[in-house]
Order: sequence, then structure tokens, then C-alpha cells
Amino acid sequence: MSVGRRRGRILAFQALVAWDVGGAVLDDLLNFSWQNEDSIKDPNGYLFPKMMVLGTIENITEIDKVIQENLDNWVIDRLNSVDKAILRLSVYSLIYQKDTPPPIVIDEAINLAKDFGTDDSYKFVNAVLDSIKNKS
Repeated sequence: MSVGRRRGRILAFQALVAWDVGGAVLDDLLNFSWQNEDSIKDPNGYLFPKMMVLGTIENITEIDKVIQENLDNWVIDRLNSVDKAILRLSVYSLIYQKDTPPPIVIDEAINLAKDFGTDDSYKFVNAVLDSIKNKS
């Protein structure tokens, strides 16, 4: 059994926050042993979130550049870790995962921001991602 795409995005988001904030070891994050998913016995069950994390980190320079170009009066380094991780993951999806329509990527990002961000995170994330989507 594998994690679904929604759960996979949450796991990828959590891994990116841990990587960004705590400098967690990537191999430790990617085995998802920090999860209590007893139902996921198959090591291939985490392929989707692994792909999301690896793809985001491998392309972090370009992703951060795209985000920075769409921030009004902000510098990416000043963003809180939650918003930054959501934006990075979503920009990765917008640029590299053409099989996922942009409205779905943005909707998932808004839901992550509502669940894990500040009260206004979802508005901020939506505005930045809309700007990116409209320029592409």
C-alpha cells in the first residue's frame, strides 16, 4: 500500500520544513521512519513524497528564484519556514509536474497553508502562486 497524493504532499512538506529548519539528514527524512504509518510496509509506498522532496531540493536554486521574482517587497530568506516549504513544493509541482493541473497544485498549497501556516498564510501562498501561474 502507498500513501495517497494528498498525504504524500503533507509528508513532503513536513520533510522540507525539517530539512530547511533543522538541517535534518536527507536520507533520514526520505525513509520516512519518523512517520507512524503502520499500514505502509512497502518501501515503495513513499515514492511520491520522496520524488517531491528530491525534486524540490535538486531544483531549489531555480525554485527559489521563481519564488523571489514573485514576492512583492519580500525576500525569500525572510519567509517563515512553513510558507517557504509550501511555496517550494508547489513551485516544483508547477514547473516540473505537468501532469498535475495548476489549479490543483494551488488548491493543495492553500490547504497546506490553512492546516499548518498562520492565519494569513493561505492568502499569501495563493497570491504568490497565482502570480507564478499567470506568468507561465
